[in-house]
Amino acid sequence: MNHKLSGNRWPLRAFHAAFVVFMLAPLLVVVLVSFTDKGYIALPFDGASWRWYRAILAAPDFIDAFWRSLALGAAAATLATVLAVPAGMAIAWHRFAGRDALLGLLLSPLMVPHVVLGIALLRFLTQIGASGSWWGLTAAHTVIVLPYVLRLVVAAATGFDRSVAQAAQSLGASGWTVFRRVELPLIVPGVAGGWLIAFINSFDELTMSIFVASAATQTLPVRMYNHIAHTIDPLLASVSTVLIVLTLAVMLVLDRFYGLDRVLSGKA
Repeated sequence: MNHKLSGNRWPLRAFHAAFVVFMLAPLLVVVLVSFTDKGYIALPFDGASWRWYRAILAAPDFIDAFWRSLALGAAAATLATVLAVPAGMAIAWHRFAGRDALLGLLLSPLMVPHVVLGIALLRFLTQIGASGSWWGLTAAHTVIVLPYVLRLVVAAATGFDRSVAQAAQSLGASGWTVFRRVELPLIVPGVAGGWLIAFINSFDELTMSIFVASAATQTLPVRMYNHIAHTIDPLLASVSTVLIVLTLAVMLVLDRFYGLDRVLSGKA
């Protein structure tokens, strides 16, 4: 019986192996191309070189765009979290007129193509005089990433035992104290997971940013897109490899000290 079950698992294992290869093969090709010594994308190549990693240091526009994307992602994720926490708590814990409509409105950016959102936000920001500004770009990214935070906050708040907060109130705790000392600590895995996913989506956002960003507020994805539109060289492969390594390092640190499953699922 055990031999029969073991034999039946081979097709599943083969499928998993093929899926892993399918997902990792493009990343491996990008990493290998980044070490080429040629001035164009080539694989295989004659000898490995750090040429295109040194080229990153000689391209301050890419470095500036990287720091700008980090700041933008952190700002948008934080603003989205500040908006999503009270909205998620209200939607999860209370029944009121328009509740479903409010939830649908806040989640609607997930259903609207980013091209449409980019055009709409460009027109809106132009009308209020904020087109191409840092604050306009931050507001646009906040709209895009808000649903990701909201979904995890609602999921965490739905499993929250309200009797704990009621017990704190019965002992004389104020509403702010209950929120700060009881409610928020219990839903913080969902809040932290939502913030992380929002940051990743903001950092990686390209389609909408092309319409909203200006030459002075170009994010790293927009800068990479503009670069490859004019020339094709291994510089983007080296930039992508650096981002892959940084992402793996962050994931390993999170998994080591907190657990990726807890962060991404929003569970305590």
